[in-house]
Formats: sequence, structure tokens, C-alpha cells
Amino acid sequence: MHYGKYIFSQVMDTVVRYQFNQCVQRYVGHYRIKHFTCWEQFSAMAFGQLSFRESLRDIVVCLGAQRGKLYHLGFREVVGLSTLARANERRDWRI
Repeated sequence: MHYGKYIFSQVMDTVVRYQFNQCVQRYVGHYRIKHFTCWEQFSAMAFGQLSFRESLRDIVVCLGAQRGKLYHLGFREVVGLSTLARANERRDWRI
């Protein structure tokens, strides 16, 4: 049985959340956002990068395969392909 944090959660803990939120405010990343936050987008893209995923569909499929563990990885709900694609398209890349 697992008793510690997942490796991905440990890696994401190295990101200073206060500085990330300042960056989001600087580039108005939460403008007209209801559900899929900038942090969740960043986490999904970091997951894809760290696990050597090749496409957004690949990221979504791998995250969907871990439905029971998503909360422990830092996601509130299952990430949809169109949601992730739309967020990457509309939000400032500097965030």
C-alpha cells in the first residue's frame, strides 16, 4: 500500500505557488475562467512533459487512466481534450 506522495506531486511541490499566481495575475490568466484553472493546465502540461507524451490526446488518455489518483496528482476533475486544447489556445503562453 502506498503511504507517501506520488513522484509527480513531489516534483510539482518544487514550483513556488505564490510566484506562479503572480505570473497568472500579471498576464490575466484567470479572465473568464470557470473550471479549468491555470494551475491545472500547467500541471497537465508538466505531466505530459515529464512523462514524454507526444500529443494532447496522449496526455488526456494517460490522465484519464489514472482517474482514481487524479486528486492526489493535483487535479480536481478529469481533463478533457477540448478543454486542454482550448486553454492552450486562448491563454497567454508566458504563464
